[in-house]
Amino acid sequence: MTAFTYLITTLFDLYLMVVILRVWLQIARADFYNPFSQFIVRATNPLLKPLRRIIPGFGGIDWAGVILALIIAAVKWLLIMQLSRGFIFWNVLPLFALLTVVKQAGSLLFWILIIRAILSWVSQGRSPIEYVFMQLTEPFLAPIRRIIPVMGGLDLSVLALFIILNFLNILLSSYIPYWRVM
Repeated sequence: MTAFTYLITTLFDLYLMVVILRVWLQIARADFYNPFSQFIVRATNPLLKPLRRIIPGFGGIDWAGVILALIIAAVKWLLIMQLSRGFIFWNVLPLFALLTVVKQAGSLLFWILIIRAILSWVSQGRSPIEYVFMQLTEPFLAPIRRIIPVMGGLDLSVLALFIILNFLNILLSSYIPYWRVM
């Protein structure tokens, strides 16, 4: 069962990251004509278009995308519970789905920051993916830069955000029993 659990977790988490990226791209008002953004749009449209007929977006947030992310996380947990225990804990399923989406969003932010840092050493701002990653992460980094300014050409805002993300991860893992597993 462990191999199937791994496969289910990997596939659902990868698609969940794509859906979270779709919502995040819209919130950040990133360039949707970028090749990376177009991939995200094409990968999410088959499931997102039918939901948009039912769930409208408002307040600058694509609520159909948020609901889709929660549905994907819930189905992931349904399958894992069914495989591992043979029965489903319906009372905690919505909480597990919400926590999974939050955890995946934090992980996604972490990996985008890592990739952006590596790309900054290699491409010097010429990559279209780097431009989208900049649009996604600047709302998180700009407030930190106001507190910790760039010193001698060294931007410590990414390091500070890593520390904040790790702190939140450790804090939540001490209060939520299944946080490490998600």
